[in-house]
Amino acid sequence: MFNTILDFITNYWWVMALVLSAVFYKAIFRLFGIVIVPEDKIGLVTKKFVLFGQNKELSGDRIIATNGEAGLQADYLSPGIHFWFWPWQYQIDMQGFVVVPEGHIGLVNAKDGKIIQTGRILARRVECENYQDAKGFLTNGGQKGRQSAFIPNGVYKINTHLFEVSVVKQAHIQDNMVGIVTTLDGEPLPEGSIAGQIIDNSIHRNFQNFDMFLEKGGNRGLQQQTILAGTYNLNPWAVQVEEVQMTEIPIGHVGVVISFVGEDGVDVTGVNFKHGNLVGKGQKGVWAEPFGPGKYPINKYTNKIELVPTTNLVLNWANARTESHNLDKGLNTITVRSKDGFPFNLDVSQIIHIPMNEAPKVIARFGNMNNLVSQVLEPTIGNYFRNSAQDQDVISFLTTRKERQDSAKQHISKVLDEYNVHAV
Repeated sequence: MFNTILDFITNYWWVMALVLSAVFYKAIFRLFGIVIVPEDKIGLVTKKFVLFGQNKELSGDRIIATNGEAGLQADYLSPGIHFWFWPWQYQIDMQGFVVVPEGHIGLVNAKDGKIIQTGRILARRVECENYQDAKGFLTNGGQKGRQSAFIPNGVYKINTHLFEVSVVKQAHIQDNMVGIVTTLDGEPLPEGSIAGQIIDNSIHRNFQNFDMFLEKGGNRGLQQQTILAGTYNLNPWAVQVEEVQMTEIPIGHVGVVISFVGEDGVDVTGVNFKHGNLVGKGQKGVWAEPFGPGKYPINKYTNKIELVPTTNLVLNWANARTESHNLDKGLNTITVRSKDGFPFNLDVSQIIHIPMNEAPKVIARFGNMNNLVSQVLEPTIGNYFRNSAQDQDVISFLTTRKERQDSAKQHISKVLDEYNVHAV
């Protein structure tokens, strides 16, 4: 073993000499106040004491020095050679660059700065070269705590004495999905509102520039605006996103929009429609203009879509027959009693049609299609046949089927027209 070590020293003495020389020269340089910072690092400076006549103590609860005080220094040493950093006065710690990989952003937490104003949870952005200028951050009024701004992907020289950086993935909304946004900071919601006021999207770019959102008076809480499919730089300390399916309106239907947000609208139905108000797009209430077939990025918390069939719709009053739309699943065979006291059952089918421009009126009046069937169609048709049967004996009633159908059509059409529904 000893011989092996001796042979290594004999054959590779020059390697040991280089290592010892490097250590020796580094120690010599350091002794004379010379600091060499490698090209992939920065030097974090701690000042142990100050000389006579210089600033001595940090004010208040500050922990980072910006004016030569003793303590952790805001300014760092860039890669290269630096002089006059005597070892008895300065401690230099080498810190690697902060790397934010592609597809990620860096969240920043400042350990020093002004106090965040009451009612806010995030510190506002100040000019500081993506947090690479620690002194500029503090002198420009940077606030202590979690920052509303973030660092995009890249390589940065950041003083970790002041800033703590957490790397997180970008937000991604998949195809055929929509992102529903809830903001965690901002002005309180107006009284009576369930979602924040709309801020021009060109200003905050899908909530990616959260400081501009705040500057323009954006509200904390549920937002009316949604985010479409794509990848976004969203600060999760400021914005939470719920990913939901886009609303699909199938062919043969329209979607009537019931909005829970917006300004109180002016009724556009006129004086003849007294069963609810229809309003313009973007206003609170039932929109007068429905959506046609397609996919829409609907915020399910601020808007509700009621589907209304616009094709001919068959409804069956029969125990063993139900159409695919299931609107007639609660309809049963109609039991009637004739003039001569005989009870018998009738299976009835009725075809109805709701024009596209009448669909909002139907929803304004009834709320949904099921209510239309249960509140109008079921009693109208059932009562007609029960009343008709009481006026005839059973044989006459059954042998005058064609006349009965014609009479039923006229009666039912007249009734349904009052409800903006056409009997076919």
